[in-house]
Amino acid sequence: MSVEEGTANHGRLLGTVRGPQDVKRMTAEQLDILAAEIRDFLIAKVSRTGGHVGPNLGVVELTLAMHRVFDSPRDRLLFDTGHQAYVHKIVTGRQEGFDKLRQRGGLSGYPSQAESEHDLIENSHASTALSYADGLAKAYALRGEKRSVVAVVGDGALTGGMCWEALNNIATAGNPLVIVVNDNGRSYSPTIGGLADHLSSLRLNPSYEKVLDTVKDALGSTPLVGRPMYEVLHAVKKGIKDAVAPQAMFEDLGIKYVGPVDGHDIPAIESALRAAKNFGGPVIVHAVTRKGYGYRPAEEDEADCLHGPGAFDAETGKLLAVPSVKWTNVFADELVAIADERPDVVGITAAMAEPTGIATLARKYPNRVYDVGIAEQHAATSAAGLAMGGLHPVVAVYATFLNRAFDQVLLDVAMHKLPVTFVLDRAGITGPDGPSHYGIWDMSVFGVVPGLRIAAPRDSATLREELREAIAVDDGPTILRFPTGTVAADLPAVRRVGPVDVLAESARTDVLLVAVGSFAGLGMEVATRVAEQGYGVTVVDPRWVRPVPAELVELAAGHRLVVTVEDGVRVGGVGSALAQAMRDADVRVPVKDLGVPADWHPHGTRAQILADLGLTAQDVARDVTGWISGLDAQSVETAADEATAKN
Repeated sequence: MSVEEGTANHGRLLGTVRGPQDVKRMTAEQLDILAAEIRDFLIAKVSRTGGHVGPNLGVVELTLAMHRVFDSPRDRLLFDTGHQAYVHKIVTGRQEGFDKLRQRGGLSGYPSQAESEHDLIENSHASTALSYADGLAKAYALRGEKRSVVAVVGDGALTGGMCWEALNNIATAGNPLVIVVNDNGRSYSPTIGGLADHLSSLRLNPSYEKVLDTVKDALGSTPLVGRPMYEVLHAVKKGIKDAVAPQAMFEDLGIKYVGPVDGHDIPAIESALRAAKNFGGPVIVHAVTRKGYGYRPAEEDEADCLHGPGAFDAETGKLLAVPSVKWTNVFADELVAIADERPDVVGITAAMAEPTGIATLARKYPNRVYDVGIAEQHAATSAAGLAMGGLHPVVAVYATFLNRAFDQVLLDVAMHKLPVTFVLDRAGITGPDGPSHYGIWDMSVFGVVPGLRIAAPRDSATLREELREAIAVDDGPTILRFPTGTVAADLPAVRRVGPVDVLAESARTDVLLVAVGSFAGLGMEVATRVAEQGYGVTVVDPRWVRPVPAELVELAAGHRLVVTVEDGVRVGGVGSALAQAMRDADVRVPVKDLGVPADWHPHGTRAQILADLGLTAQDVARDVTGWISGLDAQSVETAADEATAKN
């Protein structure tokens, strides 16, 4: 049976699921059939739209068990990161929305309050759910509400420091709270760190299958009523645990532990969850799952188990998009070339070696790359230590994730004037992943850091050039930021003024258009459109946007109007910084800054969102023409007033 045939009418049982109560009524045999139908549904739908297929295939049985044991939305189910919440969306009545998953007007790729009362937190940054859960459990306890709080946390998320800060507080508070550790040995790629090694020792133990069977039998055959029964089960589990592998780590924190449980065995995981629910205090349920489970192309994808592919062939798992050169590819190749020349260059990433391109360096120089797990704060300060030790670290993360390490960049790196280069992939409006993933904050947030230089390349040539310039800086930190997707065609400069590239100029000096990074092509199109109205536009790419180049201020002084356009928030952005620099230099040319409003912009394609924000060539050209013609009208009016005064 093909995937398409298997998903006709959503499957016989899946078509009857409109909420968690429908799942609660099913027999064990029906649940197994439903799990298979959900997997077929996921593959068929996500293959058309792209999305997080691997993580969701791995939590089908776990999610069904959670909805059978707990009563959502009264009981709160919190998904750390949220990219594994598709099955939760299916169970809570959102099957129809999958036809436009991550597209305008369709379902979000993460939990969304606007979609359902079953979704509470919308974060898609890892390692936060336990802190949310701690606060919720405290609130319910203080209000006297008998409601369960369940947090699903991947073993990858447990590499983040916030999880351990939360665990410490959860243990101290002692409130009822169920923590499901979804242990698949991976976040995006194989999970890195001591905890991962500890859990792996259990997963890989020859006695593992026997342990699962024993725990399953113990949980399945014993009436589960309150604390006494839980203590009996805990004793059974502890004896098995001590015989196979030490699991005292969590209990040393003061949190009860159940597991390991086969996360693909619904009766086993359901029994474990019921025991945890009835205990009356914080409990960790350790569920061992397989990312991509039940879909061979995902299981055999060693890189990331089809973590978050674009549209793909449902039968083979192969991507449908025609291969193209991505910004990430250009960075990865140039970093390796630099590393060939400079043995002091090392790479750091936070559990995203493949998505950020650092994996390319790791394949050639495995001893010069450090994957620190989902720990951006540690990545920044560890990079500071590497720099103190005489190396030049290149920290590659998504732009949205460096926000988490602002204090470390400010005080641990910049204050010490350390040569650390931060490479921010997915900068600007990225599209389908929605507001939590938009890299629109970096130029504003990090623009206040003293001594930090920020570069925004416009094409592959300037990316390579600016990466080399960044790594050549030895007296402070640098940031190199670029968008997602296919790299823009090379756009050569007419000339260079200091660090500023002049891309186009006219005999008339009406407008200086400062096009930041990937908006250079848009700037060129705007210049052409405005020229058709009789005005002259000089288009420049500042290349290094922070601090504002003095040469850029000088160029501004020679024009009647300055317009900036940037793929970041306007508040504190490049336009704002240039206006301030011009005021400081007593340059009284008016400045108009175009950029992204500081707001939560919905998911959709990059083109759709930029159009909504008025950041298209047509929109910008119309604005520029209106502003400069307004200056003409003002000049005419002023001249008329002066003539009248003389008469």
